[in-house]
Amino acid sequence: MTLPRSALAALPLMIALAAVASPVAAQERMTLGWGRLLTNDAIGDGEDRWRSGSYVLSWVRGPEWTGALPSRPGEILEFRLRAETIAPADLITPAALDRRYVGALTLGVHTQFETRGIESSLGLDAVIVGPQTGISDIHGDLHDLLGLAAPTVFGAQLGNDVLPTVTAEFGRSFEIGPQAHLRPFVEMQAGAETLLRVGGDLTFGGFGTGALMIRDSTTGQRYRGTGISGADGFSLTMGADLAEVYDSQFFLSTDPITPKDSRARARVGLHWQGSQNEVFYGLTWVGEEFEEQPEGQVLGAINLRLRF
Repeated sequence: MTLPRSALAALPLMIALAAVASPVAAQERMTLGWGRLLTNDAIGDGEDRWRSGSYVLSWVRGPEWTGALPSRPGEILEFRLRAETIAPADLITPAALDRRYVGALTLGVHTQFETRGIESSLGLDAVIVGPQTGISDIHGDLHDLLGLAAPTVFGAQLGNDVLPTVTAEFGRSFEIGPQAHLRPFVEMQAGAETLLRVGGDLTFGGFGTGALMIRDSTTGQRYRGTGISGADGFSLTMGADLAEVYDSQFFLSTDPITPKDSRARARVGLHWQGSQNEVFYGLTWVGEEFEEQPEGQVLGAINLRLRF
């Protein structure tokens, strides 16, 4: 089998990922947990447009999990697989001033650690885009299965490419009351999209207590990468952030639209945890990403861990 040229271009990045993932501790690595989050505007504002949907799966490995982040990078490794669809508002007859279709498949490795009270996350990803991902094929098959009209936007989708991307987030948690925590953060990203983001998250309840928390890149919702922890019951999460955007490879210079140089997000979520099961549902308002976009959108996010 011959690898596509874009896959060959990703090999140096994959080698770098493997180097980062090499063991840094004498202890044998083990699986510490799995994290996952499904986002879709069908479970948000009920539309099928723009940041239409995504699914992320995180595999967390390390020598052990003590309920707190290690002090050194590389001890805990999160291997991330993420698929996302970005689309114009109308898949059949798109408006002339709407964004093009993007199917993005992300493969990466991230490491989380804490130094002097600063919770840090560093990551390196290969963001693979274009028909080569097969995402548009799956999207079309889903429309066929549901008896919907076949999308016509796939032919003009973003072309095949591999976009190396680095991400860094730094935050600090403050206890502001009984079972209440505030965590301001700053995030920097360069690659598929280059931006600087500042924001914060507020949690009422035990959600995330003693767990490794991971942030979804589109909604900003946080999900857990380690197993069930914290007290049983309900938790409420809220958050917001503002980003200065310097570049986005999801827009082409030949497109007749103008990317916005700032983006805003606001989110809320409800989490329930039992002795063996947990459910999370969240809503995120995502502001306009290009000047011609008439309004923002609301994305739903869901995570279920059910044991029978």
